[in-house]
Amino acid sequence: MTIRTSPSSLVRGRRPRPLVYGALIAVVAGSVFPMYWSFVVSTQDNSAIGSATPVLLPGGHLLENIDRVFTTVDFWLAMQNSLIVATTVSVSNVFLASLAGFAFAKLRFPGRNGLFLFVMATVMIPAQLGIIPLYLVVDRLGWYGRLEAVIVPGLVSAFSVFWMRQAAHESIPDDLVDAARLDGAPIARIYWHVALPALRPHAAVLAMLTFMASWNDYFWPLVVLDPNEAPTVQVALSRLASGYFTDYTLMLTAATIAVIPVILLFLLLSRYIIRGFVKGVPHGRDSAALPDPVPVGRGDVVVPDRGRGGGARRVHLGHVLRR
Repeated sequence: MTIRTSPSSLVRGRRPRPLVYGALIAVVAGSVFPMYWSFVVSTQDNSAIGSATPVLLPGGHLLENIDRVFTTVDFWLAMQNSLIVATTVSVSNVFLASLAGFAFAKLRFPGRNGLFLFVMATVMIPAQLGIIPLYLVVDRLGWYGRLEAVIVPGLVSAFSVFWMRQAAHESIPDDLVDAARLDGAPIARIYWHVALPALRPHAAVLAMLTFMASWNDYFWPLVVLDPNEAPTVQVALSRLASGYFTDYTLMLTAATIAVIPVILLFLLLSRYIIRGFVKGVPHGRDSAALPDPVPVGRGDVVVPDRGRGGGARRVHLGHVLRR
């Protein structure tokens, strides 16, 4: 059974006015200019920084400044440590928070609401209050100066659980979960084959936010890591900025290098991030009327058809679970 909708029935909105484009261009320029200015400074020497006329074009000292960064501090080790910490924390948050979010949103068990309120209540506790107890735990476990001291406390957060709980509540219809249960699928299989694919756009946004937070974290790595033996990127940047004389070209060159992994991750996940933003936006009068996946028989569900013609189609849930 296939229900088709005509693309000609889509309602087109008015085109944005030039003022809207002007405002967007101004916002983009204001966001990009700091990174561009950091790159320009990283290609100059210190004499260009103090010139009366601002330098807006790149110079020819980029390779020299990069070499100075890696000889002044062990920036390779700092990049490696930050990459290990940020990647591990991001993957762990996405996996554990999606499990917890799916359970809080779609499973019914005693104490579910109370446990979720307890998790959310931890958000109101300032992080500074837990620094000393957490440091004592890390010291007792013998993790001082090791990356475990930075990774383990950030494996999952209350914000991540809340984010994925809301995503599961909005993106996974109850009827689809019930249909999977009627088909005999266990909870783990429903999570892996039904919930996780529906949560991909939200998981990409969460991975990006978590990676940026871990990559930019400065205070906790400074407390529990030795800045000479196991620095992170932000700790290494602070060492470049310390001293009687601030070498701005050296510092901004290191900052330019440090932002590259974050930009690459955004480019890698941009397709899923954009899909997460536009997932709930109707593209026409009939597109909003497309049905959510609903059971129409034992193991059969009606799902939206992503083909060019739109509409909906009937599939057997076993085909989805065997993917």
